[in-house]
Amino acid sequence: MSKKEQPVIVGLDIGTTKVVAIAGRKNEFGKLEVLGMGRAESAGVSHGVVMNIEQCIRSIEQAIEKCLQSNPNLEIKEVYVGIAGQHIKSLQTRGDRVRTRVEEEINKEDIDLLVRDQYKTYIPAGDQIIDIIPQEFNVDNTSNVLDPIGMSGVKIGANFHIITGDRNAIRNIKRCVDKSNLNTRDLVLQPLASAAAVMNDEDLEAGVAIVDIGGGTTDMAVFYDGMLKHTAVIPYAGVNITNDIRNGLGVLRAQAEQMKVQFGTALADEANANAYITIPGLRGLPPKEISVKNLAHIIQARMQEILDYVVYHLKQIDLDKKLYGGIILTGGGAQMKHIIQLTEYVTGLGARIGHPNEHLAGGHTESLMNPMYSTCIGLILRGYHDFENGRMRFIGDGGNYIHFNEEAMKPVVAEAVANVTPQVEEETEDDIDEQVQHKQKKRNENLKRLFDGLKGKFMSFFEEVEDEEIK
Repeated sequence: MSKKEQPVIVGLDIGTTKVVAIAGRKNEFGKLEVLGMGRAESAGVSHGVVMNIEQCIRSIEQAIEKCLQSNPNLEIKEVYVGIAGQHIKSLQTRGDRVRTRVEEEINKEDIDLLVRDQYKTYIPAGDQIIDIIPQEFNVDNTSNVLDPIGMSGVKIGANFHIITGDRNAIRNIKRCVDKSNLNTRDLVLQPLASAAAVMNDEDLEAGVAIVDIGGGTTDMAVFYDGMLKHTAVIPYAGVNITNDIRNGLGVLRAQAEQMKVQFGTALADEANANAYITIPGLRGLPPKEISVKNLAHIIQARMQEILDYVVYHLKQIDLDKKLYGGIILTGGGAQMKHIIQLTEYVTGLGARIGHPNEHLAGGHTESLMNPMYSTCIGLILRGYHDFENGRMRFIGDGGNYIHFNEEAMKPVVAEAVANVTPQVEEETEDDIDEQVQHKQKKRNENLKRLFDGLKGKFMSFFEEVEDEEIK
């Protein structure tokens, strides 16, 4: 696929503490090049749920405006939006279906009917099924079938991972985006977006838990045997740590946040017992001295509670001892000092920080490699998955799309080529093309496995469907 056919896709991460908009485009090596980025303080959002529509709209507009300022040649009309919040829940269920045309091979229609049956699953009032993700299938007496299409059989069944959410909470997020003069191309579950940005082929095979510690929520996605096994949203994250510091030490919220970022550590044993932080007094009051050790104790207590929830969810699916890939920490909270050591101590599994550089082209600044941008990078990857599978109309076909000035792309592409070419300069041009195509194909296959698990798009959540149509 040539450069001219590649669209510019924008990911919009609406968090509790920040709103980030990143515009990206794939180069000829299949890597993402960031063309624009904007970040704004988030207002009107609490624990992933919109509490004030007008404030949230202003935050989105500021992030988009800064993204456009970073590259005046961008024109943003559509975005992929991350969705999380403590209202997101998941459950496991089992479904079976007896086929009527047993002489024919199992086809996609049989799978779709089996998935459709799961919409009858009971869920609490006020919630709505967002997505149904098939896991391993059974065909007659054959179990653990990954793809039954083309097989023969009378009875087909599967285990399903069902994601639910509060209808009004999700509608409010989409309403904020709409009122910011943007079209929502799709809504993507944030832990799945983060997973796409930080996982590699080996992680998917070995089994990993992606733990995205954000501002308002901690999002979790567990993969085992190459499949999504579990998702969860833990309602504790960075904001809770800040509030604990504020209440425990009697300081202002801004002071608590600054101390957390500048002096915080997740392990109290590693804190300097003789170090103190001096806080200016309010309105003539004497300055206050805060012990770094006390600060660390407060942070560790809340961080350990979050990790206890992670262990709880892993035990629920009997994978607390089976994830050979361990735990991948991402999100803003993953920058906390000694978080890896605490994670390994609490969970008993290996841990590492997941940076969103798995799919990024070389030459970008270190700031983009920050784990807090994992969700946004993953949203762009989801957009390219839709595009490459024919689900997204590209530039110039007359539909809603994202414009981009081709001239502004030339120096960016040239920079990426300059960064990649020296590594293979002794090989022939044909060898380079073959290697690049092979790597890109393998990378796309793994992303396709991840995103294709989602049988329905989030946008269908907003379509008015009559009850009799889903029965």
